[in-house]
Amino acid sequence: MTSITNFLKSKPITEKAQSEEESDEFLACLPKEKGWRTPNLFLFQGFWCQPKEIRAIISIQNHFIAQDTDLIIATIPKSGTTWLKALTFAIVNRNNFSVHHQHHPLLTNNPHELVPFLEYKLYADCNRLPDLSLLPSPRLVATHVPVGALPDSIKTSNCKIVYICRNPFDTFVSIWHYLNKIKPESQGPLSIEEAFDLYCRGVIGYGPYWDHMLGYWRETASNKVLFLKYEEMKVDACNQLKKLGEFLGFPFTKEEEKEGVIEDISSLCSFQNMKDLQVNKNGRGAISDFENKDLFRKGEIGDWMNYFTPSMFQRLSNVMEEKLQGSGLTFTLC
Repeated sequence: MTSITNFLKSKPITEKAQSEEESDEFLACLPKEKGWRTPNLFLFQGFWCQPKEIRAIISIQNHFIAQDTDLIIATIPKSGTTWLKALTFAIVNRNNFSVHHQHHPLLTNNPHELVPFLEYKLYADCNRLPDLSLLPSPRLVATHVPVGALPDSIKTSNCKIVYICRNPFDTFVSIWHYLNKIKPESQGPLSIEEAFDLYCRGVIGYGPYWDHMLGYWRETASNKVLFLKYEEMKVDACNQLKKLGEFLGFPFTKEEEKEGVIEDISSLCSFQNMKDLQVNKNGRGAISDFENKDLFRKGEIGDWMNYFTPSMFQRLSNVMEEKLQGSGLTFTLC
C-alpha cells in the first residue's frame, strides 16, 4: 500500500507562503497564554492553538476542497482518536484487506499514517499544498479543529463527519501525560496542578474542550455528524461499530455479523493489539516526529481517580455542569 508520505511527495503544489514577519505580526495581535508544550498558545477564531497549527489551519481553510464522499474523523486530542482511525479504516477497507490477512495495513502502519491529519500531515508544510488526487476514495482524513473553524467546503458538501469524545476527567489525565512526554526537555515538565488550572480555564490546544464538544454535539441534528462517546465504545463495541459502519456507508451484512466480522475488527483495532505491534512500539513519525509508543498509555475508563484530589474533582465537575447545562450531553466517569 502506498504511504501517505508518498502521496504528498508525488505532485506537490507550491505557492508563495505568508512571510514569517507577516505571520509574527498576526500572532502578536492575538491573546496568548502559556502553552503546554510550546512557549505560548494563541486564541485564534475562538479556540487556543499553537503558531504552527494556526498557519496550517489557515491553509486548510483556504485550500481544502471537500468531496461529497469524504469521511472526516474529528476529535479532541487524546479522546480516542487513534482508536477511531483504526476502526474506521478497517471498516471502510474490509473488502480490500481481510481482517485476518497477515499483511493488513494496520499491522504495519500506525493508524495516523493511514488516516492523516489535515493540520499535522497534509497541510503541515505551509510552503506546499498537497496533491490529494491520489488518495483512494472515499478519502479518510482527520482533524482536531472545532466545527466552527472547518473549511466552508466541509460544511456545504455532503461529506460525513465522525466525532468521538471522552469524559473530560480522563481526557485531562491523558493529555497531561502525553504532552509531558513529547515536549522539549529544555522546557521541563508541566505540573499537574498548573496543567489542571489551564485546562479548567479552557486554555488547551483546540480548547476550551467544552466548546469543542458542544459544537459537534449540536450538529448531530443533521445527518452529517455521528457523535460517539469513548466510554460507550469501550462497553458496547459491537453495537457501536454497527452504528459506525451504517453511518459511513459501509454497513455490515447479516452474513458478516454471523461470521463475527464485527468482533474481528474490534479485536484487530483493540488498544492492546495496537500497542503491542512493532510499528507502535518502535516506530516514530506518525504524528510529526514523535514516537508512536507515546500514543498508547492505558486506554482505561476511570484512570482520573488515580490523580484527582477532591478539590480537583469538584472544580472540574462545576465547570462541566455550568458549560454543558441544558445541552443533554453527559458522560460516564468510571
